[in-house]
Amino acid sequence: MAGKDSSRIKDEELYEELRDEGNSKQKSARIANAAARDGRSAVGKRGGKAGDYEDWSVQQLRDRAREIGVEGRSKMRKAELIKALRNS
Repeated sequence: MAGKDSSRIKDEELYEELRDEGNSKQKSARIANAAARDGRSAVGKRGGKAGDYEDWSVQQLRDRAREIGVEGRSKMRKAELIKALRNS
C-alpha cells in the first residue's frame, strides 16, 4: 500500500531528537522526512527565511499565533508568544 509507506518516518533518529526538543509530531515528521530525502545540510540551509520573531511587533506575533491556533495568545507577553510560535 503506497499510503502506508508515505506516512512512515524516514529518519527515526532525527524525528526522536526533534520530539525531545519539544517539536510537534507533524513538524518533526516533516523535517525528518525532508532530511532523509534531501540530506540534513540541505534542509538546514532552507530554513530561516521568515526573519527573527524578536523583530516582530506583539500584534504581528498574535496574528501569526491566531493563524496557527495557539491557545491563550491574547494574554501572552512577547517572549511567551515567540516561544509558543517556535514550538508549534
